[in-house]
Amino acid sequence: MDPDAVARAFVEHYYRTFDTNRAGLAGLYQDSSMLSFEGEKIQGAAAITAKLTGLQFQQCQHNISTIDCQTSGPAGGVIVFVSGSLQLAGEHHSLKFSQMFHLIPTPQGNFYVLNDIFRLNYA
Repeated sequence: MDPDAVARAFVEHYYRTFDTNRAGLAGLYQDSSMLSFEGEKIQGAAAITAKLTGLQFQQCQHNISTIDCQTSGPAGGVIVFVSGSLQLAGEHHSLKFSQMFHLIPTPQGNFYVLNDIFRLNYA
């Protein structure tokens, strides 16, 4: 497994899906998954999907600046750290963000998101 290839493929899929069909992200999470969104902790695939689909903006475009990754543990997990900007429909200024994912392999050969931490960068 090439962790850089896994990270790139995951990031491309995640943000494309977020920007076009947020409900489609549900399959990336499991009941044990945890999302920290601007300090709010949400657990479980259904609750995470409800949070993401319930955000007050409907249209957005992520522009990724950096992707860093590391392997994690003996089971072949991958930690992915992303930075970039988020353009909301109708807004002139983009918002800077950072997001971290802890990806865990499944028996089927895919990955699911165990941990997801999202923060806007206001500085």
